[in-house]
Amino acid sequence: MLAWYADHFVLPLPDTHRFPMDKYRRLRERVAAELPGVTLREPPAATDDELFRAHDANYVGRVSRGDLTTQEVRMIGFPWSLQMIERSRRSAGATIAACRSALYDGVSVNLAGGTHHAKYASGAGYCVFNDAAVAARLLQAEHGIERVAIVDLDVHQGDGTAEILGQAEDVFTLSLHGDRNFPFRKECSHLDVSLPDGTGDEAYLAALDDALVTLERRFAPQFVIYLAGADPFEGDRLGRLKLSKIGLAARDARVFDWCSTRGLPLAIAMAGGYAENIDDIVDIHFSTVTAALRIRP
Repeated sequence: MLAWYADHFVLPLPDTHRFPMDKYRRLRERVAAELPGVTLREPPAATDDELFRAHDANYVGRVSRGDLTTQEVRMIGFPWSLQMIERSRRSAGATIAACRSALYDGVSVNLAGGTHHAKYASGAGYCVFNDAAVAARLLQAEHGIERVAIVDLDVHQGDGTAEILGQAEDVFTLSLHGDRNFPFRKECSHLDVSLPDGTGDEAYLAALDDALVTLERRFAPQFVIYLAGADPFEGDRLGRLKLSKIGLAARDARVFDWCSTRGLPLAIAMAGGYAENIDDIVDIHFSTVTAALRIRP
């Protein structure tokens, strides 16, 4: 199984307490040390033409040159820098690469990604380019995949993905998220499942089971992109849900079993995670990668 990483491109942040960027380095190091069955590869940077599949060309140009307004930069949450753009392109490129790999290997992982708040012509919430939307459109353009499902299990709604793809007939966007969490103005996915504060393992897994039944009833995907956020965790500072690590592992198993029994190629991105203890975030993401390794053909 291949895993793609972009964490070695240094991104200076003014508020690393809120966004634990170091989790990416720690996750890559742990995968390298403990999972010899995973091949780690550096991703290519997403090109302009690739990003144009899901983003406005003017936005891509302005953000790449550093021509965003102060308000636009504030919405993204990162100070602009050449390193920020390089890493954002590499993170999108890693999900593209994971999708291409999964077509041949069955499952592949981006050890970052899940930047689902980036919209067609703007960034937000630490997201510059929407890796899942870009990758879905490339799969269709390059490989003849007609129907792609994006299963977003980050604790925050994938509002950018919904804005870009929510009206598409050849992509299905599923978002299972906290009702009272960011973004406070939601977009319309093909299927939104909003959960109350404090939702725990049992209720969450039941909602996920129902959502997967609905997805299958309404759509017949040929490929799945899965955003495996660590932020539904009970110890997450921004999450508001109460899933245990056991519950999050069961969540991953539900998605992986659903894809495996249907023979669907699967690309995984890590998405969010903001626990006080970075080791908790790394544990959750590492569990996802370990479980993915077990389901490879």
